[in-house]
Amino acid sequence: MVVLAGGTGGAKLARGMLEVCDRLTVIANTGDDVEIYGGHVSPDPDLVSFWLADLIDVRGWGLEGDTFAMMDGLRAIGEEVWFNLGDRDLAIAERRGRALREGLRQTEAHRIAIEPLEVPARVLPMSDGPIRTRVLAAGRWWTLQEFLIRGRGEGEIGDVQFRGARNAGTTPEVLAAIDTADLVVIGPSNPVLSIGPMLAIPELEAALRRCSAPVVAVSPLVAGAVLKGPTAAFMRWRGVPVSSEGVAEIYGDLIDGLVCDEPVSGVRNLQADLLMDTPERRVELARQTLRLAASIRAAATPGRSEIS
Repeated sequence: MVVLAGGTGGAKLARGMLEVCDRLTVIANTGDDVEIYGGHVSPDPDLVSFWLADLIDVRGWGLEGDTFAMMDGLRAIGEEVWFNLGDRDLAIAERRGRALREGLRQTEAHRIAIEPLEVPARVLPMSDGPIRTRVLAAGRWWTLQEFLIRGRGEGEIGDVQFRGARNAGTTPEVLAAIDTADLVVIGPSNPVLSIGPMLAIPELEAALRRCSAPVVAVSPLVAGAVLKGPTAAFMRWRGVPVSSEGVAEIYGDLIDGLVCDEPVSGVRNLQADLLMDTPERRVELARQTLRLAASIRAAATPGRSEIS
């Protein structure tokens, strides 16, 4: 099983998938990465790792029970702290940054940084090269973290760029995972900000198109609404409706099916409960995603039974 993920929705579904598959690989967005406090913060790979290791804090980000002495210390000496990071989280960022400065690839640096967490699945950065999401809003270009935190995600979206994506390439680990997958799932992540940077890498998109496994997306919209984050604003920027129809339109013929909670035309779909507020609901959504994949396989191979 391969899951493409960014943000909380993708991480939650990956945690559900961990319960229903024998081997899980998560390919995580690195367009949100930021170099700060002397470390390299990789929000999406870390978020996914924390969820998979059952170490996520009740806030929905960061490590459970983390302290913030470093941030308090910076404020005490007059430093502006706009990006809040727990002490253990900061230690992970520092270890990753040090590994990168020593010449290791980001794939290796992430593995080393999270090794003490004993994550029970592989979490792969989408690329070893620097790819950074930039947002044009309020008359200026922002890094994504600055836009979401300093800019509060406010203002009409003028443009979005995934700088470096065309030349960064992906990794041998990512390509091997996709090429050997039984199923590829595009998680219920922001299709523009979280999945968009991955699809902007030509080699990664090509791998998804040539893979023999079904490619199934899960809509990030629950009852036609966005539960968290600026997904709606960025879908409107893309010129698609804020609905599962709009999600299907963004992914187009890249996907073989869509799990959603409303009827969608033009793509094979399965309607399911998309709310993942409990472990049981996360597992059930994972099972429903497998069910849709099985029906796609059965349709392509007459006589093949579906997963029940």
